[in-house]
Formats: sequence, structure tokens, C-alpha cells
Amino acid sequence: MKEELQKWGNEIENFHLPRWEDLPDIELYMDQVLTLVEKYLEKGMITSEDNHSCLTKAMVNNYVKTQMIPPPVKKRYNRTHLAFLIAITLLKQVLTIAEIREGILFQGKVDGIRNAYNLFCKEQENALHLVATYAKGEKVDIFNETSSPHYLAVKSATISFASKLLTQKMICLEIDYMKEEGKKDE
Repeated sequence: MKEELQKWGNEIENFHLPRWEDLPDIELYMDQVLTLVEKYLEKGMITSEDNHSCLTKAMVNNYVKTQMIPPPVKKRYNRTHLAFLIAITLLKQVLTIAEIREGILFQGKVDGIRNAYNLFCKEQENALHLVATYAKGEKVDIFNETSSPHYLAVKSATISFASKLLTQKMICLEIDYMKEEGKKDE
């Protein structure tokens, strides 16, 4: 179990989210958006390991209807849509849609959409790095620096998501361990 956890820690430690400048500066159709978001989130590493899509057309349409994201222009989506969808897809695993909406509105107002998105990416990568370090058996200090009250929600949400991933990985490893132990007893 320890070796598998260390292997996972090494994989997750190097995860990178595209920054605003890395997102395509062209308009995209829905299928292209879905493909890109799945690619950016490296299905199986950051999102659910089952065969379900982390983002569907229905979800995107619902986010537009509930004003979580701006409506597409002539059925085309841009970098702002991608940034929102990446953040929402990760955050919805630990927060309600209403909480995400309020957090995005607040952070966008404080920093602007571009800077808020880049901050989210940086904090999510930092949180995943901390969890990866912990998974590899090293000591970590989660809140090792002070943070402005304007950024505590982002920092806490990204740590929550990273901790959830570690918890899910541990449960999978424990289940596999118990199955192996059961085979030995037979």
C-alpha cells in the first residue's frame, strides 16, 4: 500500500493546470470545450476514475441557465468559459454550486477573472503538491503562511479538494489490500 501511495503522490505532485494565457484564444464549440476540459483535468488523475465524463453538455447548459458562466455567443465558447468550467468542475466536488457561484463572483470582483483564475490554478497545484508530499510519507504544514482574508476561501477549497483526492485514493488502496488479504486467507 505504501509503495502505491508514493507512486500516486509522485504522479499528482506534477499535475499542472493551464493558466489563463495557456487557454485557447479562439472560440470553440461545445464538443471542443468538453474535450479540452477533460484533457486539462487528466481524466482519472484529478477527476473521477470511473467512465463518467467530468463535464457534460447538460452540465454546461445548466451552468449557463443558472448564470454560473456567461452564455456562449453564437454557440461558441471562449477562454473565460474554459476558465470557469475548469474551476467549477474541480470545486463542485467539495462545494455546492451556490457556494462556488458566490466564491467566483467574489474572487472575480477582488482580482478580475484572469487573475482569479490564475490564483485558483496556483493554489490548486500547491494543495495537490502538499497532499502528494504527505502521501509520500513526508511531514507537511498545510497553513504554513499567512494569507489575506480575500484568499482564504480559495486556499481552503483547493486544500479540501486535494484532501478529498487523497482520501479516495486511500480508500481504494485499502479495499485492494483487504481483497488481497482475503485471497491469502482462502
